[in-house]
Amino acid sequence: MGFLQDPPQLAHPYREDPLLRAMLRRALPPSRLAAIEPDLQALGDYAVMEWERACRSTRRKPVLTQWDAWGNRVDRIELTEAWREGPHITTKHAVLAAGHEAHEHARLEEFARAYLYHVASEFYSCPLAMTDGAATALKASGNKALIERALPHLLSRDASTFWLSGQWMTENAGGSDVGNTETIARQDASGQWRLHGRKWFSSAVVGEMALGLARPEGAGSGPGALALFYVETMDGERRKPELIIDRLKDKLGTHELPTAEIHLDGLPAWPLGELSNGVRQVAPMLNITRTWNAVGATASMARALSLARDYATRRRAFGKRLIDQPLHAQTLADMQAEFEGAFALTFEVAHLLGRVEHGAAQPHEVALLRLLTPLAKLWTGKMAVELCSEALECFGGAGYIEDTGLPQLLRDAQVYAIWEGTTNVLSLDSLRALAGDNLGALRTAIEGWLADSIDAHARQDIHKALDAATAYLQSRAGERDALEAGARGLALTLARCTAAALLARHDTWSAPHGAARTGAALRRFVAHGLSRFTAADATDTALLLGPH
Repeated sequence: MGFLQDPPQLAHPYREDPLLRAMLRRALPPSRLAAIEPDLQALGDYAVMEWERACRSTRRKPVLTQWDAWGNRVDRIELTEAWREGPHITTKHAVLAAGHEAHEHARLEEFARAYLYHVASEFYSCPLAMTDGAATALKASGNKALIERALPHLLSRDASTFWLSGQWMTENAGGSDVGNTETIARQDASGQWRLHGRKWFSSAVVGEMALGLARPEGAGSGPGALALFYVETMDGERRKPELIIDRLKDKLGTHELPTAEIHLDGLPAWPLGELSNGVRQVAPMLNITRTWNAVGATASMARALSLARDYATRRRAFGKRLIDQPLHAQTLADMQAEFEGAFALTFEVAHLLGRVEHGAAQPHEVALLRLLTPLAKLWTGKMAVELCSEALECFGGAGYIEDTGLPQLLRDAQVYAIWEGTTNVLSLDSLRALAGDNLGALRTAIEGWLADSIDAHARQDIHKALDAATAYLQSRAGERDALEAGARGLALTLARCTAAALLARHDTWSAPHGAARTGAALRRFVAHGLSRFTAADATDTALLLGPH
């Protein structure tokens, strides 16, 4: 028989990930690490098993059955095997519940679990993110009745009592502009609130509850008049008849995730708090889900890079293994550098989130979390697409063949830059987060991280980029259009500066297969794309676009 190429094998994502293990050893007390390691080992085992299972079979999409054989509306969704296993894996290994334990390391421990589980879960982690956000929003609301009703289910460690929560914000007219929400909340004769309207993108329609925005009947226009409502979706084993699934989305990626268009025909609902300022009540949810997004993007990068590295040791071309080809090895090393920057920034946000939630943070760390959350989400979202695309090139033609399982990495990666705010939306949010002296807080943190760095050239490059960012903000103070035109480049620059400083602090780079980490590699990472924002202003944009 002729030549047969060995396919890539997935390294154990916990035992064989020195970056993750080093971060946890550095950040957690030994007793905490010992307590969570059995879950991390088991989630790594599950990831390897799920990759092998996926390679043996054709992955299926969820199937919606709207009517039974006798004409009854049932809206039943058949899920993939990994999704059916989701409640058991989640509760057994505290993937979500760990984040709500009463100590400052809770979020870091939660997101370490999520990082290992995400790709293997087939995006079951998406509704987990929304469930986490709902639990956080419920606690912030102070609504005792709803907290007692829902929180034990959302944070359950028993699959039989566990609930998923949806997040019903997006509508046809709105998208990120939720102020255009058209869903109406009306009270019936008994005083019960009921929701009427259509939600265009519902990623957790299989869940048992949801939080959704609606405009109380008679309220004014604009986002301030919206209220945030709690709904339950199931009546025993059956979906409530007032919740109607119009169809499942046919998406570019995340095929296993059942995303639905729904309409609400009088679904019973309860306000979380006041009957206004619902968008403000949503804010705690978005901070959580954006962190989940960054963790998922980083996990997808880790998966793509792990497979590309392994394949480079198995594939021979032009008389040598790919890993022994200097250019291929350099390509992998550059990918590793980008990934480790994303990893460092993402888990710094997770660490800060836990400290802030449990009152252990310094005042500047609160400001830092507000700024770094959108930066981490937008940058890792863009990076995931770029790195997964590069990884597919590492496999040549095999990277373009569906039944290798590799193209799905790239299709799925595109969602990270879209879900919970596009790059532009997050860039503008980052610009708002720079109000006051939050850039000063970031500079102070970066100075501290760089204090022990031995690479003077890297420090100089980072300082120059931060100086340029400061000058840009100062020179355009009060010029809203000019500031917004450069917001994307500014945000990407600040994200990269932060990641580079974190890498320099921890000296964490683990270039593959023994390639030495050098000052030149760090400088290349820092310098890449650091000054794009300085070329952008509203006048240039108008000239480029022409009449419109």
